[in-house]
Amino acid sequence: MTSLSATVSATHTVFNQSAQLADLNLFTSNRPLQDAVALHAPALDRSALTALGAEIGSAAMQEHARLANTHKPQLHTHDRVGRRTDAVEFHPSYHALIGVALRHGLHATPWSRTDAGAAHAHVERAAGFMLFTETEPSVLCPVSMSYAVTPALRGNPAVWADWSAGLASTRYDPRLALFSQKSALTMGMGMTEKQGGSDVRANTTQAVADGSDAWGARYRLTGHKWFFSAPMCDAFLVLAQAPGGLTCFFLPRVLPVEGSGEGALNAIRIQRLKDKLGNHANASSEVEFIDALAWRVGEEGRGVAQILEMGTMTRLDCALGTSGLMRQALSLALHHTRQRMAFGKKLIGQPLMRNVLADLALESEAATALSIRLASAFDKKDTDPHEAVMARLLTPVAKFWVCKRGSAFAQEAMECLGGNGYVEEGGEGTMARIYREMPLNSIWEGAGNIMALDLLRAVRRADTAAALADELAPARGAHPALDRMASALPLRVDAMTTEAEARRLAQDVALAVQAALLHKSAPASVFGAFCASRLGGDWGYSFGTLGAGVDFDTLLDRALPA
Repeated sequence: MTSLSATVSATHTVFNQSAQLADLNLFTSNRPLQDAVALHAPALDRSALTALGAEIGSAAMQEHARLANTHKPQLHTHDRVGRRTDAVEFHPSYHALIGVALRHGLHATPWSRTDAGAAHAHVERAAGFMLFTETEPSVLCPVSMSYAVTPALRGNPAVWADWSAGLASTRYDPRLALFSQKSALTMGMGMTEKQGGSDVRANTTQAVADGSDAWGARYRLTGHKWFFSAPMCDAFLVLAQAPGGLTCFFLPRVLPVEGSGEGALNAIRIQRLKDKLGNHANASSEVEFIDALAWRVGEEGRGVAQILEMGTMTRLDCALGTSGLMRQALSLALHHTRQRMAFGKKLIGQPLMRNVLADLALESEAATALSIRLASAFDKKDTDPHEAVMARLLTPVAKFWVCKRGSAFAQEAMECLGGNGYVEEGGEGTMARIYREMPLNSIWEGAGNIMALDLLRAVRRADTAAALADELAPARGAHPALDRMASALPLRVDAMTTEAEARRLAQDVALAVQAALLHKSAPASVFGAFCASRLGGDWGYSFGTLGAGVDFDTLLDRALPA
């Protein structure tokens, strides 16, 4: 019996499995991100990013991410005696995660900074957003929306005066309470409706004038919203049809009761929470407004202009978020293949696997470079005409291309782990979560065709082709494949009128700008590999098809030092 017991026990000995990737500083271990930040914000004090990288890369934060996704938000429409509550209950780990995000200023603080780091506030925040995404992207939905709506909210100076301090605060407060009683505030957006989706001009929600008060022109809203993400935010910017046309409105969850200092729930009825492919820790909902009180932001009929301003910021975050997810998937793949043995050597030592991993590293570094470049344009666009054009041009380009590459990237990274990557449980289960999360950023805030159409609007500016030529000029002469594309692109931009070719243009602008950025921030071997594969055609139709002459060692060492 003793011999049999020992034999059975021996069959369950676990070996040749990778340990969980945890307690890693996500910033100091990410050379491509450090180099991108250094290129665009050379004077930036990076101590805050180092601190965030250590905190969010900890095993404790990973456990919070697992719990927040395992225990999905729960909707409670009524209390036990039948009163409407329209409340969403979250797991405590959700609150722990979003508290960290706000404490590190990933929401609205770039708009209010006045310290020495203000000149690079958007770059610093972008890098932090990418780092946080590596651990848990779902909770960043209200963080991103708070970031996006803040500039637009200034269209109502009275509301801005009351809410700006709370929106900039870093002391998260999860309570559903009157704005004046909370230590920090978050905001969301409600734009799309079931019959229109991205075509917001088809919205049917009606706004009827209801006088005015200290917050300006007041209206009553009746209608619905098909995707109303993060419904427990303190307020929302929504679109509705006013007499003067589609208009932007400020819609608080809790209304001040005149003369009492108390609050009352606004008539926002949460119908259900969406059962989504991924993004499980975040509550996305369908809502109805039943004479809900809202205050106009900007002029009647200017709602589309307002949403475009907000959409620009959230589209930046889509590119940042996908870049962060790419980085997380790559890190998991590298970590696993450095430990797993197959056919007599570590997986990362197998020539085919090295090609796959190096190709993924190249894609991740290029995505990081483009996303941080776009963030840097927001730091400078108000004072530099070139940066203003690049912000307008690169927003749809980065959102289209980086997000479009995400799902294929995640699938290939998952394959590096084999069956261990496909399961949901344990530390390696995050790879499956990444795969389910990847399509979101490509769809949210306008899918690929919407981005291509937005690019067409951007290139119709008279100065766009010249600005793109200037952007690519520093890399001219560095590689023949880039020279060919850099010569042709401005002409294509000037001549672009055909919608059917807009996706190809977005792709090529993205690739050319990525190459030019890598010329400045990466070793020559990385730049050369990118140009030869993505621009020169020395590449196949899947990851792992780089040419044999590529310097795999440099790519892999930059991605995640052993």
